[in-house]
Amino acid sequence: MSGGILPIVFPGAIAQGSSGGPSYSTTVVTLASGHEQRNINWAQARHRYNVARGITTAQRLEQVVAHFHAVQGRALGFLYPDPLDHGSGPGGIEPTPLDQAIGTGDGATTAFQLRKTYARGGAERSRTITRPVPGSVRCAVNGTETAAFTVDTTTGIVSFASAPGAGLLVQAGFRFLVPVRFDTDHLETSWEAWAAQAVAELPLIEIREC
Repeated sequence: MSGGILPIVFPGAIAQGSSGGPSYSTTVVTLASGHEQRNINWAQARHRYNVARGITTAQRLEQVVAHFHAVQGRALGFLYPDPLDHGSGPGGIEPTPLDQAIGTGDGATTAFQLRKTYARGGAERSRTITRPVPGSVRCAVNGTETAAFTVDTTTGIVSFASAPGAGLLVQAGFRFLVPVRFDTDHLETSWEAWAAQAVAELPLIEIREC
C-alpha cells in the first residue's frame, strides 16, 4: 500500500502532553561584509511535534503502539489534534462564522478554500486549512451567517449553493486537524520504575497537501 492519509485521529489525551509547533525553512548567507542575505524557501510553515511527553501510562503506550502499527511507521498519514492551534478563533473559543476572511465574492465563484490568517504588527501569513473537523464549519456572507453551503473535509473547500455577490466578504469559522505522519519507522520503548513504560522521542511531521 502506497502512502496516503488515513481518516483516523491521534489520541487527544496524548496530544495534550506533546510539544511542537510551526517551522520554516530559511537559507542564511553571510556576506564578506558581515551583512546577511536571507532567502525564504517555504511560503507556508510545516509543523513538527514530539508526542513522547504525552505517553505517561502503560495504557497510553498501548494506544500509541497500536496507532504506529496501523499507519506502518512513516508509511501512512493520519490526523493530529494540535492542542495549541486547532481553531479559527483565539484560544479555546468556539468558532463563529466571522472568524476568518476566506475570500471576496465575484458573483460567479462558489468554492472557497478555508484559511487561517496569523497577523502581528502589520505582517501576516495565511495558512491553508485542508482538514476541518466535520460539523464545525460555520460561514457568513456579507456579515450574515448562512447554512447554504457544503464543505469537503478532505480538502477544506467550502462550496456555496449560490455564488456570493460581487464584492461581498466571505468568512468562516472552524476547528481543524493537522495531517501528519510519524517521522520514524522505529518505535523505541523502555521500562522505567518497574511498571511505567516510556518513549524517549516520537516525532511527527506535517504532510503538506497543497
